[in-house]
Amino acid sequence: MMLINTPYRGRFAPSPSGPLHLGSLVAAVGSYLQARAESGQWLVRIEDIDPPREVAGAADRILTSLEAHGLLWDEGVEYQSHNSAHYDHHLNWLAQQRLSYYCDCTRKMIQQAGGHYQGHCRERQLAAPYCALRIRNDQPVEQFTDLLQGNIQSDMNFAGEDFIIRRKDGLYAYHLAVVVDDIRQGINHIVRGVDLLQPTACQMLLYKLFNQPIPQYLHLPVVVTQPGMKLSKQNHAPALNDKQASQNITQVLTWLNHSPPAVLQGAPCQEILHWAVNHWQIERLPKTIEIQT
Repeated sequence: MMLINTPYRGRFAPSPSGPLHLGSLVAAVGSYLQARAESGQWLVRIEDIDPPREVAGAADRILTSLEAHGLLWDEGVEYQSHNSAHYDHHLNWLAQQRLSYYCDCTRKMIQQAGGHYQGHCRERQLAAPYCALRIRNDQPVEQFTDLLQGNIQSDMNFAGEDFIIRRKDGLYAYHLAVVVDDIRQGINHIVRGVDLLQPTACQMLLYKLFNQPIPQYLHLPVVVTQPGMKLSKQNHAPALNDKQASQNITQVLTWLNHSPPAVLQGAPCQEILHWAVNHWQIERLPKTIEIQT
């Protein structure tokens, strides 16, 4: 099933692996403006299902930064760490339908086999201890359409794999958690960075298996300091300075080809965002953002 005609519900879903930076603000602003331009709702979800990667206090700091930049959300903030029962329910359903199986292959084994998982454990009927859980990917998504990036041909080495839905350490995999939460929250439009473009095929497969409508996707450009070098927490991007919120919003809008008029220079964030909502056009968005540092 594809997206049905329902009121727009979008979201911003950061992981608390550090504070927001200008690169992540692009995704926040883009998803916010797309929702507001469609007179829709914009939700915030903290994706805190990977404790080893989380930074203490990061979730609260993210929310403080969003508020400082005028990005005010609808409904209460969701935390993935509270949703284990929902993930387990869907994992149990997949198992009952024989759509998943246990796998004890290591990364080294997969690399030695060519770098992509070849279904080695499909028929081995392994038990749960020390095993990951994989989906039976018999209907891979070969292509899809993105509102900004256009028609996307999936990398079938990636999209055709029996990908992991629960890790060996018992933590839920991103693909499963994000799809279950978006279904449960009624999210029907997903605006996020283009670095998540290829994983979309895996997530679409889960929507199909769960017999749920597939959201409309819009993948924004990510900020790169040079080819292949994304502005990210891993690359030590500096945290947002909340005291310069209006300048930050103006910078992001300029990168997105929606430069506010000079009269709004230094104006409160809410005024700048109000202008941006009224002038938001997907057709003006760039495919890439490259900056000099």
